[in-house]
Amino acid sequence: MTDRKAELAENLARVEERIASACAAAGREREEVTLIVVTKTYPASDVRLLADLGVRHVAENRDQDAAPKAAACSDLPLSWHFVGQLQTNKVRSVAGYAQVVQSVDRPKLVTALSAAAEAQGRELGCLVQIALDAESGERGARGGAAPDLMAELADLVAAAPGLRIDGLMTVAPLAGPYAGREQAAFERMMELSSSLREAHPAATMVSAGMSADLEQAVLAGATHVRVGTAVLGARPRLG
Repeated sequence: MTDRKAELAENLARVEERIASACAAAGREREEVTLIVVTKTYPASDVRLLADLGVRHVAENRDQDAAPKAAACSDLPLSWHFVGQLQTNKVRSVAGYAQVVQSVDRPKLVTALSAAAEAQGRELGCLVQIALDAESGERGARGGAAPDLMAELADLVAAAPGLRIDGLMTVAPLAGPYAGREQAAFERMMELSSSLREAHPAATMVSAGMSADLEQAVLAGATHVRVGTAVLGARPRLG
């Protein structure tokens, strides 16, 4: 085993232990939580090592990095999640490799994703990204729609050809009433998820929690956690 593979294996084991402990504390089965490894800024070689170590879900937030990486790893049994703010001019590319787009936050993006998925004969899973720091009817500073836009966006996704509404995504807010209150933020997300499932019963996915707060997300009921640094190490500086 190479040094890098051994390092990743050790980090994955630590993260696995954290998830398992959080599941036990919450009275949940470990299988209820899916680990998504956020591979942004790291090379395709690391993605290959992660796949060898059993990782099946990876995430990226910039298409210019993700597209060549996904192409280089197209032979691997991976599900690619796009988690960054997505501009409509990147949609055609993202629709070519992503299985799930977690950052759907405006009607124009739904329309563009639908057209791209249809053109490529694919079905894309979509999560409505919720910004708990956004004012009514607005978008958050880090992307995401205000909670009162959730139902409209979910309905648009569900009705759009080539798209499937899978659930919700959030990032713990840095401002507003939930700043510094990750557990409360994620519990609010579970309330929104319950409301969403009344209209869309299959939209059970809740993607919440990252390296620093995955325990709080699991305790609240998140189905997916997005972990980068705790698996891959401190990110290299960009630029």
